[in-house]
Amino acid sequence: MYALVNISGKQIKIEEGVNTRIPLQKNKVGTKIKLDNVLLFDDGKNKKIGTPYIKSLSFDAKIISHNEDKKILVYKKKRRKGYEKKRGHKQKFSIILVDKFKAKPAKKASTTPTKKKVSASTSKKKVSPAKKSTKSK
Repeated sequence: MYALVNISGKQIKIEEGVNTRIPLQKNKVGTKIKLDNVLLFDDGKNKKIGTPYIKSLSFDAKIISHNEDKKILVYKKKRRKGYEKKRGHKQKFSIILVDKFKAKPAKKASTTPTKKKVSASTSKKKVSPAKKSTKSK
């Protein structure tokens, strides 16, 4: 059982009881976050695909920790010009844990259908006969 969720502009696969790396969240360690933007949900038997999101699903996750990746070196050089730059970057991320997948209660559809009014001018269109072209010889 897994789901694809949009978190901070990234599409991330989450599973129950599995620690998942996501982009850095500003919440403190131990707080719960709500994952509403569910793109796809697969329970092993059925797959639900959102357009763009599945409104009847949301998940609660707990932030376990905030960490940094290993340092990535960025080196730039232009030959014969004396131009060299060496920079480093450490990407920060958060680790979350989703305990259980649960569905939100679906909203009930209204029992009375709405009727659309059609105006008389749009329902009947006048068709004009094609004009014959007269050319003088």
